[in-house]
Amino acid sequence: MSEINAVCVYCGSSAGSDPIFSEAAAEFGKILAENGVRLVYGGGSVGLMGALAKAVISHGGTAMGIIPEFLTTRERPRRLSQDLIVTRDMHERKRAMFEHADAFVALPGGIGTLEELVEQLTWAQLGRHRKPILIANIGRYWDPLLTLVTHMRERGFLPASLPVDFQVAERIEDILPMLRQAASGVTEAEKAMAIPTERL
Repeated sequence: MSEINAVCVYCGSSAGSDPIFSEAAAEFGKILAENGVRLVYGGGSVGLMGALAKAVISHGGTAMGIIPEFLTTRERPRRLSQDLIVTRDMHERKRAMFEHADAFVALPGGIGTLEELVEQLTWAQLGRHRKPILIANIGRYWDPLLTLVTHMRERGFLPASLPVDFQVAERIEDILPMLRQAASGVTEAEKAMAIPTERL
C-alpha cells in the first residue's frame, strides 16, 4: 500500500474568469496543510498557483515550488517557508515534479496545465508509473477535455489494451480521499518506476 505524502498540483498562473477557481485552489491548499500533505507545484506566486501555495503556508503546511529559470521573473516564485527548486528548463521541471510527488491533481489552468496533465496521463498509459492522477473538474471546467477523451475512445484511439487511467472530482473535499483510495492499490515499486529522461 502506498501513502499520499506529497501531491503535485498543476494549475493556472492566472486566476481565470470565475472566482470559484481561486476559492477552490485556496480550499485545497488548506486541506493539504491540515492533513500534513506536502504541496508540489509550479512555484509561482500569482494566479491559482499563488492562491494554492499561500493557503498551504498560511495553514501551517509545506510547499515545494519547482520553476524553470526563465519563468522566475514572470511568475515570481514564492520564497516564504517553502523549498524552491529552479530548473534549467520545462522538461527538468516536470521530471522533478514527478519525482517529488505521490499523486497528481489538475485544477483549472491553461495550455501549460493541460500539457503537464496530458504528459502524466501519457506516462501512466505507457506503464511508466501508477501514481494516481485526478482531474479537479471545478465548475465543470474540464468538461470539454473529458468529452474529448470519450470521443477518442469511441473512435478507437484509446484501446482497452492501453487505458487512460484517471479520476475526476467535482468537489475539492473529495480529492484527497479519492487519491488515498487510488494509492491503496499501488506499491512503492510502482510509484518509483523509472520514466525516461527524454520527453515522450
